Amino acid sequence: MLRRMLSDQVSSTTATNAGSAFAYKRLPSRERSLTEIHVERMNTDSGAVYLEAPLLSGSSGPGWRLSFPHMVTAILAAVLFGYHMGVVNAPLQHIGKDLLFAGHTILEGFVVSVSLASAFMGCALSGTIADAVGRRRAFQISCIPMIFGAIISAVSTHVGAMILGRFIVGLGLGLSGPVTAMYVSEISPTSVRGTYGSFIQIATCIGILASLVAGLPAHSIPGWWRTCFWIAVIPAIMLAIGMEWCAESPRWLFKIGRIAEAEHELERLWGPSHVKQAMADLIRNEQTQDNGTTSWMALADPRYIKVVTIGAALFAFQQFAGVNAVFYFSSTVFRQAGMTSDVAASVMVGVVNLMASFVAAYLMDSLGRRSLMIMSFSGMGLAMGLQAFIAAVPAFASARASAALLGTLLACACLATPRDLP
Repeated sequence: MLRRMLSDQVSSTTATNAGSAFAYKRLPSRERSLTEIHVERMNTDSGAVYLEAPLLSGSSGPGWRLSFPHMVTAILAAVLFGYHMGVVNAPLQHIGKDLLFAGHTILEGFVVSVSLASAFMGCALSGTIADAVGRRRAFQISCIPMIFGAIISAVSTHVGAMILGRFIVGLGLGLSGPVTAMYVSEISPTSVRGTYGSFIQIATCIGILASLVAGLPAHSIPGWWRTCFWIAVIPAIMLAIGMEWCAESPRWLFKIGRIAEAEHELERLWGPSHVKQAMADLIRNEQTQDNGTTSWMALADPRYIKVVTIGAALFAFQQFAGVNAVFYFSSTVFRQAGMTSDVAASVMVGVVNLMASFVAAYLMDSLGRRSLMIMSFSGMGLAMGLQAFIAAVPAFASARASAALLGTLLACACLATPRDLP
């Protein structure tokens, strides 16, 4: 019966990967819904054929429980990114004293920012590496510089070694960042894809907070900053080992023609009853993509230029707003503003940043991304404006420390709300 229905179809779409042929065919149905479909799989002489038919009422999409452990393992990379963002915040002055560059603002800035420069290089290579060896292996490759870079920083005896360690770590951070977003998106069931995407930001905030908390003993325990870098080795090793048990991206396996493995990984991630539908979706998505080779010039296409410009501008404005200065130098800023417990104030910044990320995950579907961004950017402008006004007026000199703390907390809360919304 299925073979007769297949032969009666007027048109078909085929995709060939590594000798396997796939046909995606739509079966007519008066009761068909746009979103409720079911896919039947049958084997033919030319390969596997997926037939689309109405989904029975009461059927539901894949749940989150099977894919959740794989997502949690992947976002360890985001935790590491956040941790390395803030690891030099609290102990920076002690690192400077031990490595003999205290008071040298250029070297201090270089120790802090060199990882961002190398992260750019790692990010530029991440797509090529992930497509060549797969998402899991790309994660494990990114762990190598994150482990060895942290060790070099932990045992450094002069500023050159510290800068080298930070540079190497940045390569791993830049590689793992895009791979994390790619992997989480490709293993996530549609119903929880937005929530899983928000976990990446939450994990980054957890890493920032962990680094600030880890730096608390730096003022009382000599050489504690070395322990802060040793701590960073632990999650990197966990990520490298954990990826051995995680599923590979079904989309990547499908693209390189390893169809049976793609089905197996979908079964692990979504459950056996959803493999057929997922495979049909993969086929449909591949067929809707352009057959030509995509280049960077495609970003300048009139169809995409507006969206690309707005998206790039939003990320640029977030950086120009001073988020990096807050997470890298908040302890120094609070100390210069007259606060006696500058490190504790920095921990408060990390706590507020994490709480605001949970708020964003809760509100983004009800308020929408655009409204949330408008509200958050307006709040950031107000917080920074009030802080600058109080700092500039001599009559408010006694309130500068409190204004610096409250203004920074409010700005971080507003910034964390829209940042990296999926």
